[in-house]
Amino acid sequence: MGNAEGEGSMQSNSRNIKSSIAAELQRIEEDCIHSGKAQFNAGERWSRYHYWLGIPSVVFSAVAGAAFMKDYTQAAAGLSALITVLTALMTFLKPSERASAHKSTGDQYLALRNDARVFREIKLHHTCDEQSAIDGLDEFTTRRNELNNASQPIARRDYEKARDGVDKGEATHRVDKEK
Repeated sequence: MGNAEGEGSMQSNSRNIKSSIAAELQRIEEDCIHSGKAQFNAGERWSRYHYWLGIPSVVFSAVAGAAFMKDYTQAAAGLSALITVLTALMTFLKPSERASAHKSTGDQYLALRNDARVFREIKLHHTCDEQSAIDGLDEFTTRRNELNNASQPIARRDYEKARDGVDKGEATHRVDKEK
C-alpha cells in the first residue's frame, strides 16, 4: 500500500510540475504574441519612412536634373540641397534595414510562440517525462531571453498598437476562438 501511495504522489507531483510548465509556456506564448506584433508594427513604420524619404528624393532628383538642363540654376540648387538632406537621412536612419530587422525579429517571435504552443499542447502531456518537460521549458526560456536581448528596441506606440490588436483578437487563431 505504501508503494501505491508513493506512485500516486509522484504522478500528482509530475502533473503539478507539468501544469506549472504549461503556465510558463503560455506566458512565453503571450510575450511572443505581443513582442512579435510590436516588431511587425515597427517594421511597417520604418518601411513607410523608407518610402517617405526615398520617393521624394527620386522625384526631386529628376526635377533637379530637368531644372539644370533648362537653366533654372536656383531651383536646381534648392532641389539639390533638399535631395542632399533626404539622402543623408536615408543613409543615417537606414529605414529599409530597420524595417527588415524588425520583420525578421517578429518572424522569430512567431516561430517561438508556435513552437512553445505545439510543445505545450501536444508534447508536454503526451510524450514528455518530467525531466524532458523541464529541459523543453529551459530551451524556450533561453530562446525568448536571447531574442529579447538581440531585438531592436521598439517605440511605445508600436507596442500599444500591438497590445490593442491582441486585445481585439487579431492574433488569435479561429480554432482557439471556438473553444
